[in-house]
Amino acid sequence: MMLTGLQIAVIGGDARQLEVIRKLSELDARLSLIGFEQLDHVYSGVFKEKLSEVNFHEIDAIILPVTGTNLEGQVDTIFSNEEVRLTEEIILKTPSYCTIYSGISNPYLDSITQKANRKLVKLFERNDVAIYNSIPTVEGTIMMAIQHTEFTIHGSTVAILGLGRVGMSVARAFHHLGAKVKVGARKTEHIARIEEMGLKPFHLKELDKEVKDIDICINTVPQLIVNAAVIQKMPTHTLIIDLASKPGGTDFRYAEKRGIKALLAPSLPGIVAPKTAGQILGNVLTQLIDEDVIKRKGNEQ
Repeated sequence: MMLTGLQIAVIGGDARQLEVIRKLSELDARLSLIGFEQLDHVYSGVFKEKLSEVNFHEIDAIILPVTGTNLEGQVDTIFSNEEVRLTEEIILKTPSYCTIYSGISNPYLDSITQKANRKLVKLFERNDVAIYNSIPTVEGTIMMAIQHTEFTIHGSTVAILGLGRVGMSVARAFHHLGAKVKVGARKTEHIARIEEMGLKPFHLKELDKEVKDIDICINTVPQLIVNAAVIQKMPTHTLIIDLASKPGGTDFRYAEKRGIKALLAPSLPGIVAPKTAGQILGNVLTQLIDEDVIKRKGNEQ
């Protein structure tokens, strides 16, 4: 599959975008990089431009960073000091089949893409991306557990909250490292799966009883479930690692008050393994651009 003849604007981003740029360039797309003037290596067919220089009438797809924009439309640019702001006016200049790709979205980005009637794809809502991303997330969680404890993972008692894509991968890894793993969930099918994996299941409503003997608590549930009442029952040496998206599911203020170390660790893939995380995005993006943009562009021409 090649992307020859496609014009793609890559606006802002961190080290993960470098892999995306490399992949799209290999597939022969023509890339306008906005917010990358401090980037040294550039491939053929790849042009660093300012936002005002890009001819958006010819842009077939826009790729935003994992974080998308902020609520004012500003885009993070790690490789530039230039302020970059995505507006409805810019999107309106693009062809009607132009698709916007972002990791996550917010009310501002939702609103400008809806008003301009352009398709917005949120990559982090896709199952494939989440499953691939669980791999560097697990490695980062193990790294944090080793760094912030005075005991081995092997033989320690670990509670993992939630059996989603990340929870399942984390539970399996800690089990293989020799931890005594128990997993809290709500759905009966998840309880059954935990049992099938050879781990100890418990219902999350019993959480305050289950934390009395734990060494490490790993939360993946994006609701405040590790609350003061739960933290109060934990041994003081317990380490809490919260993998849920910001602001996490832990009462960090109360943890600090009790002297319990609690770490919020969202977006571990971008920190631990930006190269792998970028390759995951690059592979999924090329497949999606092929399905979304090329077919729709062909239909309209």
